[in-house]
Order: sequence, then structure tokens, then C-alpha cells
Amino acid sequence: MPDEALLDEPRATDSGTGTLLRVLGGLAVLVVGAVHLEQYFAVHFDVVPVIGPLFALNFAGAVVIGLGLLLPFARLHVLRVLLALGGAGLAATSFVFLFLSEHRTLFGFQDYGYRPAILVALVAEVAAVLSLGGYLAVRARRDRGVLRE
Repeated sequence: MPDEALLDEPRATDSGTGTLLRVLGGLAVLVVGAVHLEQYFAVHFDVVPVIGPLFALNFAGAVVIGLGLLLPFARLHVLRVLLALGGAGLAATSFVFLFLSEHRTLFGFQDYGYRPAILVALVAEVAAVLSLGGYLAVRARRDRGVLRE
């Protein structure tokens, strides 16, 4: 039988701020994935070795993480925390790889110019990292307070 402390949240639901940050983060992660899927087909990244499959994996991961953050898992505290960490990590990694590909060759490919899709991706990636980081901070603060009670 699983340890109830791992499955149960300290309180039944997120705070209003926590919920808002989690939902915004989930939506931002979905936007990151959508941009990667659009670029995969519209700009033909599907034919670029290594980069093409990474774009497809980014989309798949973003869908799983983004939807997971939007679903109401009231009893799975650890899962929400892991999804938030995964979403922030996916967005931060995407941001860093995009920045690197604009300034040097990355996996044999170099991108150029900040076309609209890149700007949308950058904004979504920053929004995901900030909102999910905020969500994790709210959760950590709340969980610390619950443990002291």
C-alpha cells in the first residue's frame, strides 16, 4: 500500500494563487509544445536530423505535462510537483537550446532570426518557467506551514 503522505496533499486543494500559477504554467507549456509541432511541419524541421525528432519529443512531452498540470489531481501532491518541475525543465531547456542554435551550431544545425514563432516560443518558455517556479514556491511555503502545524 502506498505511503499516504506521498499521495495526499497536505490540504485538499491548491490555494487560489497556486491554482492560477499551475494553470498558467500548464497553458504556457502547451504553447511551447504547439510551437514546436507547428515548426516541425510548417518549417520542415521534420527533415533535420536530431533537431526534428527533438521537436516531436518536445511536443509530446509538453502535451503530457501541460494536460497533467491542468487536470484536477487533488490527491496526488507528488505528481503535481513532478509535473511542474518537468514543465519548467522542458521550457528552460527549450529556451537554452533555442538561444544556442541562434548563436552557434547545435546538433549540426544553426537557426537564424527571430521570426514570430520563435518570439511566441520564447515568451511561452519564460512564462512557463516563471509561473511553474511560482507555483512550486507557493506549494513549498504552504507545505512547510502545514508540516509545522
